[in-house]
Amino acid sequence: MRIHLPSGTAAELVNPEAGSAVRGLVVVPDIMGLRPLCDGIVADLSEANGWSVCAFELYPDQEHLDLEGRYEAATGLRDERVLGDAIAAADATGAARVAILGFCMGGMYVLKTVSTGRFDRHCPFYGMIRVPERWKGPEQAEPLDILRKGDASSVLAVIGCDDPYTPPGDVDDLEATGATVVRYEGADHGFAHDPSRPSHRAADAADAWKRVLEWLGS
Repeated sequence: MRIHLPSGTAAELVNPEAGSAVRGLVVVPDIMGLRPLCDGIVADLSEANGWSVCAFELYPDQEHLDLEGRYEAATGLRDERVLGDAIAAADATGAARVAILGFCMGGMYVLKTVSTGRFDRHCPFYGMIRVPERWKGPEQAEPLDILRKGDASSVLAVIGCDDPYTPPGDVDDLEATGATVVRYEGADHGFAHDPSRPSHRAADAADAWKRVLEWLGS
């Protein structure tokens, strides 16, 4: 169901039939935000695992923007607001333990949430390890700078080796923080979460999801 976080940001919340679960999960969407694809991921994760799952919109009050518009508006994103919404989404699950995962831009913000101490597990799928030049804005910090303020060992990062958004040097720097990195040879950006993308790789996606769900269940 659609809810609104205290900031006014729209979010999708799914609880198991029995109510709030012991395990909560926040999902940070890719740049296109809340949409049927994201709603389906939230519902599937809740149903399959018995978790309370909440995803929130990265561009509140700008949901009408197309992909190019969202690229242009990225410079106005504020870490304080996005991380605040992530924490509010965690609270909305009502769960005792809450993990977080995200895709692409959402994965970048997952790396930043490590510093909050709110989440016990962090799973970025091909999240940008450094802010892309086109997205940089005055109220954004570099993911690695914030990550180092928290427990990097709580991170399991899913990376495609052919992804231009996560070049090998950046991936090595992420791994050097103590994060666990799973690399998929030949995989490009966005290979796991959206079967409609040309870059989707079914076998690698299945393996990545298996590893992430095991990590979240540990």
